[in-house]
Amino acid sequence: MRKTNRSKKRTEKSGGHFSANTLVEISENLGDKMASSLENAPERSTLVSVLAWIFILGGGFSTFVSILQNIIIRMMFEKAEFEETIAQAGQREDIPFFIQFIFKNFDLIFLVFLLTSVVVLISAVALLKRKNWARVVFIVLMSLGILWNILGVVFQFTVFGSLLETVENPLPAEFENMMNIIRFASVLTATAVSILLGFVIKKLCSPKIVKEFS
Repeated sequence: MRKTNRSKKRTEKSGGHFSANTLVEISENLGDKMASSLENAPERSTLVSVLAWIFILGGGFSTFVSILQNIIIRMMFEKAEFEETIAQAGQREDIPFFIQFIFKNFDLIFLVFLLTSVVVLISAVALLKRKNWARVVFIVLMSLGILWNILGVVFQFTVFGSLLETVENPLPAEFENMMNIIRFASVLTATAVSILLGFVIKKLCSPKIVKEFS
């Protein structure tokens, strides 16, 4: 009986010793796997993180402002006087077509701005989390930004020019000089912003950054 008890105790001890070694081996294997996965994981670029945070803050603020603007516009459109003024402004023949379109679709334009702000905010959060669809959305948004800057310059020289032509009295020379300075500054700003957006597009398309989103 004593020999049987001793053999049982030895078996239990040896079994306990074996299970402890197994746990140590498992933990070591897991540690090696985690270390190798961290080594193989692509390094997150600072550019993408900074870009995401800038648009998170900007998109959040513009969404908040756009919500307030849409509330105010909806309240104003309930007043018949405001509706009548907007309708009359949109029907004037001496106003360029683009300005007429803005007056006729006043509420729709502010709604589009709100939806755009929400899309930018959601995409920026997803970009920070390295979602590939957000990278594609940002490339599209940056491309639209370049197009918007080009159209803005064209708008400065065409629409504003046609509006000035509708003025009956000749404008002072100082005013024309000021308008030329504004146009020159607009061209410089649009060029600088377009170059910056093009740089961001190029970086988001680079293989190193694309690897972060895979």
